[in-house]
Amino acid sequence: MGKSAVIVIDMINTYEHPDADLLLPGVRKAVPAIVRLLERARAAGVPVIYANDNFGEWRSHHGEILETALAGQHGELVEPLRPDDESLFVIKARHSIFYETPLSYLLSQLGVQQVILSGQVTEQCVLYSALDAHIRHLDVIVVRDAVAAIHDDLADAALQMMRRNMGADLMNVDQVEL
Repeated sequence: MGKSAVIVIDMINTYEHPDADLLLPGVRKAVPAIVRLLERARAAGVPVIYANDNFGEWRSHHGEILETALAGQHGELVEPLRPDDESLFVIKARHSIFYETPLSYLLSQLGVQQVILSGQVTEQCVLYSALDAHIRHLDVIVVRDAVAAIHDDLADAALQMMRRNMGADLMNVDQVEL
């Protein structure tokens, strides 16, 4: 196991999309675990990287995305996850955190060999990001209690696919060694 980075996927969010009502209960459950993961990573000096959709606003930068999400109807879910001054931020436009983003280069520059994934949506962005990390020969940990799903049955299947097909370790936040 090499150097790790914690990656928070799509949690800076306004929840103004068709599946939001199905996703929000899982987000409410995952936020406390993500907060614990962030606290532990920051205390251990482990890089924290937010990989977040830009919601089609191509002029957006991470500060604008954050302010829009905080001002939204569910800002209370975003506030505890607010990036600190040391956090890194990668804007993404599609499901995978790697697709046409500088993340591979950033991880290489940081010497990261293991990604610790948290965020949403388990059966979509987390799954595709785990696959893309795996094909880049990165070790993958998916923090089960720090991911949120739209459909629990699909999320369970996605977690098993990540474990079986991608060699991902599935752990709860308190099991993750930082």
